[in-house]
Amino acid sequence: KPSTTSSSSQTTSTEAKGEEVAKYALRFKGLAYKWGGESLTSGVDCSGFTMKIYEHFGYSLPHSSTAQRYSGTAVSWANKQPGDLICYEMINGVGHVGIYIGNNQVVHAGSTSTGVHVSAANYRAVNCVRRIVR
Repeated sequence: KPSTTSSSSQTTSTEAKGEEVAKYALRFKGLAYKWGGESLTSGVDCSGFTMKIYEHFGYSLPHSSTAQRYSGTAVSWANKQPGDLICYEMINGVGHVGIYIGNNQVVHAGSTSTGVHVSAANYRAVNCVRRIVR
């Protein structure tokens, strides 16, 4: 009997892990933005959010959007996958970071007015894409 498994339904372990990271991160939409925050219940800033999401999966990231640019491995914009970090250019000396969730969208702790929300992945100038899952 021929196999009915289609190759398109099989994903590599990093892709599957990245999808899990993205799904988990999306559970926190609406969480309050708090400068320096690293609590998935009371509030996070952008790098506190990414740090805590990855910590849930056993990865250690620094609580700094600039330092997170050097975490994991670099991937090109064209090869980004759900779960990858999108690191943004500095504005007035402040960097920013979010988690790519697919379909050109990122989930991130934006500001006190938005909290954790979803934006277009290229809503501002991108510095780099980093793959944390392996």
